Amino acid sequence: MQAMPTCRPWYAHRWPWLLMLGPALVVVAGSYTMWLAFTREDAMVVGDYYKEGRAINQDLKRDRVAAGLGISLRMAYDPGAGQLTGNVRSLNAPLQQKLRLHMAHPTRPEKDVQLDVQTDSNGDFRVALPMLEMARWQVQLENENHDWRIEGIWRWPQQRLVELAADRPADD
Repeated sequence: MQAMPTCRPWYAHRWPWLLMLGPALVVVAGSYTMWLAFTREDAMVVGDYYKEGRAINQDLKRDRVAAGLGISLRMAYDPGAGQLTGNVRSLNAPLQQKLRLHMAHPTRPEKDVQLDVQTDSNGDFRVALPMLEMARWQVQLENENHDWRIEGIWRWPQQRLVELAADRPADD
């Protein structure tokens, strides 16, 4: 007599599990993606586009004022000392006033840096700055009254020194 082969149930074989692994991983990855989408704020979306457009026109006026004054910024960062040093000049003389320096991280708004800078009679300043992350920083310098501003890009650490000058924007 021949022995009848025993038939194992489906879950005792490895092939069904291997075939179910792919769809199961897709469900887990999709769930994680949905969790990320619902728990993280999208920093790139602006709620009031009309108001933002009007603000852009006001910013262009500030750029024109800075270009008329011939304002320029030159600054460098020393990570060992944790110091940001620089010089601000206008066409005629150094600016001796309180200024606001804003450095925006390209993708993470929580990493933006806002510094109040006081220049001396030569237009020089020195301010403490914690470790700066490698990034393509958007740098903006403006006076306390928001009358003018200059801005540009700083690729840290590829650029050890950044120089910004007010350019006259094209008329609308």
